[in-house]
Amino acid sequence: MSSASINRTTPLILAVALFMENMDSTVISTSLPAIATDIGTSPIALKLALTAYLVSLAIFIPISSWMADRFGAKRVFRVAIGVFMVGSIACALSNSLGAFVLARFLQGMGGSMMTPVARLVLVRTTEKSGLVSAMATLTIPALIGPLVGPPVGGFITTFFAWHWIFLINIPIGIVGIWLSGRFLPEIPPEPTQPVDVKGFFLSAIAASGIVFGLSVVSLPALPPVVGAMTISVGVVCALLYIQHARQTAYPLLDLKLFSNPVFRTAIVGGSLFRIGVGATPFLLPLLFQLGFGLTPFQSGMITFATAAGALSMKFVAPRILRLIGFRTVLLVASGASACLIAINGFFTAQTPYLVVLSVLFLAGFLRSLFFTSSNALVFADVEPAQSGQATAISAAAQQITVALGVAVGGGALELWSLFTDQAIGGAGFTFAFLVIAVITAMPILMFARMAPDAGGAISGHRKSEMPAEEPQQL
Repeated sequence: MSSASINRTTPLILAVALFMENMDSTVISTSLPAIATDIGTSPIALKLALTAYLVSLAIFIPISSWMADRFGAKRVFRVAIGVFMVGSIACALSNSLGAFVLARFLQGMGGSMMTPVARLVLVRTTEKSGLVSAMATLTIPALIGPLVGPPVGGFITTFFAWHWIFLINIPIGIVGIWLSGRFLPEIPPEPTQPVDVKGFFLSAIAASGIVFGLSVVSLPALPPVVGAMTISVGVVCALLYIQHARQTAYPLLDLKLFSNPVFRTAIVGGSLFRIGVGATPFLLPLLFQLGFGLTPFQSGMITFATAAGALSMKFVAPRILRLIGFRTVLLVASGASACLIAINGFFTAQTPYLVVLSVLFLAGFLRSLFFTSSNALVFADVEPAQSGQATAISAAAQQITVALGVAVGGGALELWSLFTDQAIGGAGFTFAFLVIAVITAMPILMFARMAPDAGGAISGHRKSEMPAEEPQQL
């Protein structure tokens, strides 16, 4: 196959993984109340399933690059799709909260290899001059997943059974495995350093302990002290990992990259932003279904406007970044997104649907612009030899902060109910959205200190190159 053909075909094949993963995450958010009722738990408790998936991603993403080098990127990618499919089947067969959480964790193990390895395959099979175009080709098909996920998930849950929302992954996965086996170029294994086993276990316990602990604190079925102890264990392991990474020659995640101010700003600022973004898809379906009494299908038809806004941004993001640069884009996107999240808290059952759809569309538009900018900024000042570590750190940070967003959103609802002794309703959702709006606005303090021309070589601001959004974020 010619280089030009590879550049056209490879992103489309790899997009199958992103399509599955992103559609799956939006489908389950819309169907959460129906699933909770069927397996005998509450929607707030079932958020543990969302958290388990994201924690699984955070645990295994750091080792994905090593796995691809050790066993071959193409092989790992195909196996990852298979694991994701097995997890999907397990989700469909689950009849309890525990079984559902374990099935989602298994799905996360597959997802942790699919998206990072897909990105690695793309980088290794594409000339640098064509990487921007290849990333754009990869991103647009992947956005179809969250675009169709809410209405499809709502339709299936309302008119059939929620189990089918997971089984639709099976034919998609089969097609992905076949296409990748038939058309993706072979990428042979490469010599690797010994895997950082100690670092892997420390980072795994740190990530799972902190995120799981935050979820447990807000779960009425478990004493809050259990969550506090779990968080403490996670924090201790995180500190131990930092010490370990400084002393080992080949750490699983090389924290020395944080000495780079542009990289540090992109990771930390982007992480804070994602906490708000991670909470919003969890809170909105609950607001529409529990607060307004809408069906899952009606809820999905409303929330899909966010993905539609994100899709529309793909056609103008490079132009905007070239015109005003990273710093201005990130400042405006952070501030405006925080305001729109706060507005969500003041929606009522009487709010015109046109207003709701407009707010969600604009929020998706700005969210996509932020991710296009922050994800490209991660690599703006990083040496090519460090790109693998930068990708691993970025992907792990993305997933754990989205998980934190789910935990913070659910925790805010529970705190309101606990301190006011009121059932979760309009005022509780207002409080929760205001909390995550404040967190979403916090990156403004970091981006305001960036140089006006930071990342100019990538953004094209006063230079020639244009950015591409990292395909995992939608």
